[in-house]
Amino acid sequence: MRRLFHNFTHNPKNDILSGLTVALALVPEAVAFAFVAGIDPLVGLYGAFMMGIVTALFGGRPGMISGATGAMAVVMIHLIQKGNEVGLALETPINNLGLQWLFITLLFVGLIQMSAGFLRLGKFVRLIPHPVMMGFVNGLAIVIFLAQLGMFKENVNGNMQWLQGAELFTMLGLVALTMAIMFLLPKLTKKLPAALVGIVVVAMITIFGGIEVSTVGSFIRDGGGSGLEGTLPSFQFQIFGLIDTISGHWDLVITTAFLLAAVGLIESLMTLNLVDEITESRGSGNRECVAQGGANILNGLFGGMGGCAMIGQSIINVNSGGRGRLSGTVAAIALLCFVLFGAPLIEQIPIAALVGVMFMVVIGTFAWSSFRIIRKIPLADAVVLVAVSAITVWKDLAIAVIAGVIISALVFAWQNATKIRARKKMKSDGTKVYEIWGPLFFGSVQNFNAKFDAKNDPEKVEIDFIESRVTDHSGIEAIDNLAHKYLKLGKQIKLTHLSPECKTLLLKADPKFNDIIETSIDDPRYYVATDTVDQEV
Repeated sequence: MRRLFHNFTHNPKNDILSGLTVALALVPEAVAFAFVAGIDPLVGLYGAFMMGIVTALFGGRPGMISGATGAMAVVMIHLIQKGNEVGLALETPINNLGLQWLFITLLFVGLIQMSAGFLRLGKFVRLIPHPVMMGFVNGLAIVIFLAQLGMFKENVNGNMQWLQGAELFTMLGLVALTMAIMFLLPKLTKKLPAALVGIVVVAMITIFGGIEVSTVGSFIRDGGGSGLEGTLPSFQFQIFGLIDTISGHWDLVITTAFLLAAVGLIESLMTLNLVDEITESRGSGNRECVAQGGANILNGLFGGMGGCAMIGQSIINVNSGGRGRLSGTVAAIALLCFVLFGAPLIEQIPIAALVGVMFMVVIGTFAWSSFRIIRKIPLADAVVLVAVSAITVWKDLAIAVIAGVIISALVFAWQNATKIRARKKMKSDGTKVYEIWGPLFFGSVQNFNAKFDAKNDPEKVEIDFIESRVTDHSGIEAIDNLAHKYLKLGKQIKLTHLSPECKTLLLKADPKFNDIIETSIDDPRYYVATDTVDQEV
C-alpha cells in the first residue's frame, strides 16, 4: 500500500501534465478506431476511459497507457457486421446487434486474458528475440506515420480527398510548428511537457487567429459522428437477454474472443517491454494480463469497445515525464471529463497539432540504429527485423510478432541441428566409443543417426552422452531406435552419462534398456521436454 501511494505522489506535476497531454492525443485515436470498427465514437471513447483507468490503477507497468486500438478494431469488424446482419434478419429486427455481440465477446476476452495472467503466461514475452523487438517498433512507427496521413484528407461530397492549396500549406505549417515546439522546448526547459505546450500554442493560434482548419469536432462529424459530448457509461443489462441471438454463431464469438485476447496481450506485453527499456525499470507482464482482462470485462458490461496498450500514447507519456500510475489515471479521467463537460472546447483543438505530436512519436519510436547495424548482425537476424517491420505494416502487430518469433525459432533450430558431433575412439578391449557432443532434439536427429555405422561397427559399442543434452521426445526415440538396431545385429551396446529422466523414459519404452544403460555418479541432471512417455516406441 505504501508503494502504491508513493507511485501516485512521487512526481505529481509531471504525471498530471503528461496525463493531460495523453488525454488530448487519445481523443482522435479512440474516435478513429471506433469508425474502423463501425461503431459510435462514444463507444470508442468509453472503451479508452475504462481501459485507461483500470490498467493505470492495477496494471503491471506504471506509465503505460491503454485504450481503444486499431489492432483490435480490425478484428472486431467481421463480428459486428455479422451481428448486424443477424439482427436485421430477425422477426423483430434489432438494430446494432453486432455491437451487443461485441460487448458479450469482450466478457470472454477478459476471462481469457485474466486466465493468462493467473497462469503466469506473461513471462513468455521474454522469449521474444531482439530483432523481433526492433522490427516491431520500426513497423509500428511506420503504421503510426501512415495513419496520420489520413488526417491530410477532407470530406468532399462523401469522398475523402487530399488537401490542396492554402489548406494543405496551413496544415503543414501547423504540424511543423508543433514539431518545432516539441523539439526546441526541452532544450530550454523540461518543467513543462513539450507535447502539451505544442497543442495549446497551436490551438490558441487557430482559435484566436480565426484560422479555419480541421479540428477534433469536424473530424468526428466527417466520420459520421454527432459530436464528442456524452454521458457516463451505463450498465448494459440488455446483453444478457440477447445471448440467445448468438445461437448458431458461437464459433464466431469464441474465435473472435481468442483473437482479440491474443492481439491485445501481444501488443500490450510488447509495449510493456519497450517502456521497460525506455524507463530502465521492469514491469509485471502477468499483472498486466489480469488488469487488461478486467478492463475488457468492464468494457463489455458498461458499453466500451475494449482495447489494449497503446504504444504511441505510452511513449508520449513517458517522454513527457509521466512515469507513475497517476499519469495514466489523469489521462483516463481527463478523457471522461472531455466527454462530460469539455466537448465544446476539445472539439476546437486542431488536428494538425495532434498530427505533429504523433509525428514526433514516430521519430522517437523508430529504431534508427537498425540502419547502422543491419549489415553487422547475422543475416537471419536482419531478415527477421525487416520481415517483422513489413508484416506489421502489411497485416498487424500480433501477426508480425508471431511470424518473427517463428522465423527466429526455426533459424535457431536449424543452426543447432547442425551442431551435433560424434567423436570416435577405440578402447583396448575392442569397444568402439561414440562421444556425442551437442544437443539431441527433433532437428538434429537425422544428423545424429548419420554418425553411426551399425553394420560395420565392432561387436561392442558404447555411446557416451556426457557432452550432449537430450532435449525432447524425438531425441529419446532416436536413442531407442539406434539401440534396437545394434541389438538386432547381435551386438553389445552400452549407453553412458544419460540423465535420470532419459533413463526413466527409455526404461518405460523397453525394460531391456536396464541391461544397456550404465549409471554413474557423473551422470548429468536435466529434464526432457516430452509428454509421451507412456506411448509405445
